[in-house]
Amino acid sequence: MATVEASGSDGKGQGVETPVTYYRLEEVAKRNSLKEIWLVIHGRVYDITRFLNEHPGGEEVLLEQAGADASESFEDVGHSLDAREMLKQYYIGDVHPNDLKPESDSKDPSKNNTCKSCWSYWIFPIVGAMLLGFLYRYYYTSESRSS
Repeated sequence: MATVEASGSDGKGQGVETPVTYYRLEEVAKRNSLKEIWLVIHGRVYDITRFLNEHPGGEEVLLEQAGADASESFEDVGHSLDAREMLKQYYIGDVHPNDLKPESDSKDPSKNNTCKSCWSYWIFPIVGAMLLGFLYRYYYTSESRSS
């Protein structure tokens, strides 16, 4: 069952409260057919039924995620800023706070900089390759001297 609660201002500085509809994950899970498809992405609920035939990746991709939290899949694909902006027109509410996982926003790049140690993905292979090069050179030169 959905609950409506007031939530802050509308962001225009006028102090107007905007109601937010909260949905339980059980309710979202029921919306997983061709007639009605809901997804959760970063704690927000989207009714993407109208978008099913327009999705560039095909409707099968959306049907696989229907009724579930698709945050990880959404981020793994690397959607464009346009796709993220397009989500707004399908937004219908938020996941009920009791259903949210503490790490639910960890894959959202706008809320968390997850690339704090990206350099380690490059530096370790480079150092390893240099070490192998020195070992090979040492072994090769020591072989040629002993001959």
